[in-house]
Amino acid sequence: MKWTLNDVVNVVRSHRIPCVFAVGMVFFMYVEYTIRMVPHSSPPLDWGFLLTRSFHRALASRPLLNTVLAALNTVFVLMQTVYIVWAWIIEGRPRATISALFMFTCRGILGCSTQLPLPQEFLGSGVDFPVGNVSFFLFFSGHVAGAVIASLDMRRMQRRGMAWLFDILNVLQSLRLLATRGHYTIDLAVGLGAGILFDFLAGKYEQSKTTKTSTFSRSMKEIC
Repeated sequence: MKWTLNDVVNVVRSHRIPCVFAVGMVFFMYVEYTIRMVPHSSPPLDWGFLLTRSFHRALASRPLLNTVLAALNTVFVLMQTVYIVWAWIIEGRPRATISALFMFTCRGILGCSTQLPLPQEFLGSGVDFPVGNVSFFLFFSGHVAGAVIASLDMRRMQRRGMAWLFDILNVLQSLRLLATRGHYTIDLAVGLGAGILFDFLAGKYEQSKTTKTSTFSRSMKEIC
C-alpha cells in the first residue's frame, strides 16, 4: 500500500476508537519503561486503595458498620446465586449457570497458580462471603464476575431495571472490597472482564450444542 496524508486522516476519522487505543498503547509503553518499580520490601501500590483511604479509616474505626456492610454484601452474592440458578432450574436457560461454572473453575486454577498475600490493612468479617473468615482467592473477584454474569443475563431477557440495580450494587460492592482491602483493583477489573468473557463462551457453547442437535435432527429425517 502507498499511504498518503489523506489515507491517514481517513483512518483516524473512520477508526477513532482503535486510534485512541494506539495512543494509549504508546503512552503506557512510556509509563512502563520509566516508572519506578515498587521495592520488594514495600506493599503493592494500588490506586484503588489510595482513593478509598477515608472509607477504609471509617470502617476500621467502626467495626459494627464493617459487619453490617459485609452482611449486605453477602446478601447481594446470594441474590446473584439465586438468580443464576433460577434462570436454569425454573426458566430452563442454562447459559448463566454454564458461564458461572466456567468462571469459577478458571478462577480456582488461577487462584491456585498464584496465591497473592493479603493486603496489610485487610478488614475481615465473619459474615462476609464466604462466611466464617475462611481463606479465599484474591485473583480474581468472583463477587464482581458473578454480578456481571447475572446482569448480562437480565439484559438478554429485557429485565433492564434489575440489570441496572445489579450494576449499581456491583459498583458499591467494589468500593467496599477496596475499602476493606479484600481485593486489589486488578482483581476487580479482571473480575469484570471475566464475567463478560465467560458469558460469551457460554453462549458459544450453547450455540454449538444447538447446531449439533439441529444437524442430527435433519440427518434423522433424511434417513427416515
